[in-house]
Amino acid sequence: MVIGSGLRRPLVRAVGNAPDVPESVWVVESDVAYRRVSAPADAGLGWVDLLLICLFLAGLYTNYTIMLSQKVPLPSAPSGVAGLILLWRRRDEITPRALVGFCAIVTLLLLSVLSAPGIAWLPRRTNGLIQLTYSLAVGWGLFLTVRRADRRQVAALFLAFALVIVAGCLLETYGGFRPISDAVRNVLYRKGVYENDLRDLLFYNRVRPKFFASEPSSVTFCYTLFTFIWLVASPWRWKLPFYLALVGIGLFAMPGPTLLLMLVLLLPYLLFLGSRRRGHIDATRFLLVAMVAALFALTAVLLATTLFSERLQSITSGNDPSFFYRVQGPALAGIDIMGRYPLTGAGLTGEPFVEREITNLYLRSPFYSAGWQVVSPATELLINYFWLHWIYLGFVWGVVMIAVITGWLRIQGVPSTAFCWVTWAILGQASGAYVGPTCWAVLFLAAAAAVLHQRSAHAHPDHPGR
Repeated sequence: MVIGSGLRRPLVRAVGNAPDVPESVWVVESDVAYRRVSAPADAGLGWVDLLLICLFLAGLYTNYTIMLSQKVPLPSAPSGVAGLILLWRRRDEITPRALVGFCAIVTLLLLSVLSAPGIAWLPRRTNGLIQLTYSLAVGWGLFLTVRRADRRQVAALFLAFALVIVAGCLLETYGGFRPISDAVRNVLYRKGVYENDLRDLLFYNRVRPKFFASEPSSVTFCYTLFTFIWLVASPWRWKLPFYLALVGIGLFAMPGPTLLLMLVLLLPYLLFLGSRRRGHIDATRFLLVAMVAALFALTAVLLATTLFSERLQSITSGNDPSFFYRVQGPALAGIDIMGRYPLTGAGLTGEPFVEREITNLYLRSPFYSAGWQVVSPATELLINYFWLHWIYLGFVWGVVMIAVITGWLRIQGVPSTAFCWVTWAILGQASGAYVGPTCWAVLFLAAAAAVLHQRSAHAHPDHPGR
């Protein structure tokens, strides 16, 4: 109810230059009185939203893909369905500025496709643009939903997913659950099923659990992502020691170098969120946590040399194709392609366009073995969405897109886009498919978790970590 004849204006409770956030507080001004009405931004999510988020996360974990046609896949189909429904349910929370920002991103991506060399590859790049637009849309729906949730609610959900993964892996390894898991996997995945159990025995002295996923790396990637989002969202005072315990539990239940990224991810968390005071980075606290974060990064390196010594030796001797195609090769290709096509890159999904250059580059690398089987299709040459960003877009378009997406996130109330991008880059070393939902779900989940973390910091400015 309006008292008197006044004017309404938004009083925004977020960091940044007047971001568009649904949790704005409307103030009614008049000569008679003031009245403040708060929107239910953190009242928690209902069971429908929670169920849809669970479906989205299940889609990320399984990466279950449906072929709409012979050349048009629907990657992570459960995530796509859930994300589109979530976006529709949050349609009233989409501000005009945010909608304009999304349209600007898609328009710039279209321009990058049209300006890429090799007009014969335009149909393939258009297909990639459609997939990327789909992935951004469903990720946006996830972001808008998680952002409005209660912090403890989100923390409990992601911790539950992480613990289910641990329990499933332990059951598969020690509880006789492997035949059931393998039977389900054979039904879910027509191709791409992991069959390198002998390699696991060599590197880890046991067969790594897959627990309904297509390969062990999917298990460790999702466990790393879900546990880290729990860390950022959780208000628990003792969450950091428990997070380190979850790192140890993960290394025992599902050994793999991807889990060491859990320690590396502490860098962006401590630097860009843990060092904030009253919505801004405190310089003294930043230097202190920088030293602690560097210690965790050094610990990750030491663990890599001790727990995975045989695999590290295989990597350095050029006898680990998996690591090469995920980390070493994409880095070499990214630098090379940015030098060849600095303005436009190879274009979205442009691996076939630069396949010959990349293959020749790999053959000259000291970390590549000439005895390895030639990889086909060309998309298997580059399994790293961070470097695919630069390969697809080139340096110029790549920087432009990061700048535009950064501004788009800022107007939606994300307090630290640096945290989001560094998190995205770190996890990109363990996942490919730049145009798929997983790549952008990482960025949107990091953004939503940062909003929840900042909201709690405003609620308890003297105890930002609670």
